[in-house]
Amino acid sequence: MKLPIVRFARDNSGFGKVLRERVEAYFNETGKNKSGGFKMYLKTTIMLVLYFVPWALFTFAGLEGGWFWVAEIAMGFGLAGIGLNIMHDGNHNAYSNKSWVNKLMGRTVDLVGGNAEMWMIQHNVLHHTFTNIDGLDEDIAPAPILRFNPNKPLYKIHRFQHIYAWFFYSMMTIFWMLPKDWMALARYHKKDLIKTTGRTTKGLFFHMLWTKSFYFTYALVLPLVFSELSWYVIVFGWMVMHSVAGFLMAIIFQPAHVMEHNSFPQIEGEGGLQLDSTRLEHQLQSSANFGVNNKILSYLCGGLNFQIEHHLFPNICHVHYKAISEIVKKTANEFELPYRADMTFKDALRLHTVTLKNLGRKVPETVVI
Repeated sequence: MKLPIVRFARDNSGFGKVLRERVEAYFNETGKNKSGGFKMYLKTTIMLVLYFVPWALFTFAGLEGGWFWVAEIAMGFGLAGIGLNIMHDGNHNAYSNKSWVNKLMGRTVDLVGGNAEMWMIQHNVLHHTFTNIDGLDEDIAPAPILRFNPNKPLYKIHRFQHIYAWFFYSMMTIFWMLPKDWMALARYHKKDLIKTTGRTTKGLFFHMLWTKSFYFTYALVLPLVFSELSWYVIVFGWMVMHSVAGFLMAIIFQPAHVMEHNSFPQIEGEGGLQLDSTRLEHQLQSSANFGVNNKILSYLCGGLNFQIEHHLFPNICHVHYKAISEIVKKTANEFELPYRADMTFKDALRLHTVTLKNLGRKVPETVVI
């Protein structure tokens, strides 16, 4: 099963060339490295400590009662921090200028129950290459109970998705830890995408079997053996931790793309898709920034509130997004291209909710290319 062919327009305007030259000039003039450096090492330490110290306290140090639930919530923030900051930049080769460091940091997703190869196929190969394109970008194609783009069938249940979507957002990482990677492995094998990882399906199967066994052993079995907590408390605590992490990651990722003003192109049968926009222009049309002046938000979410900059320059560490956003905005305005970055985080969540509501009740007035 081959992927449909998507053809982007040629960059006749010169936007891409000018933008890349200006960003390169910024790094040359400032002498800054495109990687994260000490800032990323410090953040990595903070996020790993936030995840593993609470786990160690209730597993081996007898932490229980109300403090146990505080620990699980803290772990949820740590898990989200690892996903949004460490593994994300690592798997984009943006964490460091050393490939082995990037690979190691990208593998932190395996450490917390996921799989780097499955994530990179879905995110790097499909989402970044075919952003918001129906039938290719799996980020806008969740379970049928959620309708994220106007090209999908509309069901009666979608009328209430702006209410219940938040529950499913909180279940995101629980689904990820359990069936998602296994389903993805089978799906990507059929689509012949496993080869993009340089691994074999069989090799990935046994790798995932080992890493997920390791994860569930330390996450659930060790607390059962060494703590005095009841099994149902441990399991429910694990679910609470993942609910916090899943919700936090979803409210960062979804408002960046599932918005009414973003484009949602659709594959046109066997002929594939011919777009009038270039690859870079398409990223401006299908992505949005929010809370760009909120330093705390930017720090905690790995700069993913600068989604436009991330999609234009995924191999640059997120610590530089704020600085290069001024360059991107200026260049986009000069070439009369959209640059949506005036929303606060609150505005983004509100507009995302409105988008979900409209997608569930009628065909929204969304630009479909």
